[in-house]
Amino acid sequence: RLNAVRLFVTDLPPALAFYRDVLGLPLRSAGADYALFAAGGVDIVVEPSATDERGRPLAGRFTGLSFGVADAQAAHARLAALGVRLHGPPELQLWGGVLVTFEDPAGNELQLVQLPS
Repeated sequence: RLNAVRLFVTDLPPALAFYRDVLGLPLRSAGADYALFAAGGVDIVVEPSATDERGRPLAGRFTGLSFGVADAQAAHARLAALGVRLHGPPELQLWGGVLVTFEDPAGNELQLVQLPS
């Protein structure tokens, strides 16, 4: 089973506040160089930015992570009211689900997904 995913950020304190207070993920532990959040059976480890083997930053990328929501429209409105950078309105997908793409403070792209009924 998948145990954890790592997300890299440019500045840990705003990321900690975003994932805890905006997304509502329970903070399991934190230190000077990491924050660990519970995300429905998988942990998300948020760490200050690192670079890959070519020296490119690991923060500020599409992550491929989707958080399930019951109502994408309501979740979109909540994020907009909190000032979260959104990539547009909720988008109905060909497979019947609805996606909302948004960014964390480091520019990492995340998504909300409302599965078809």
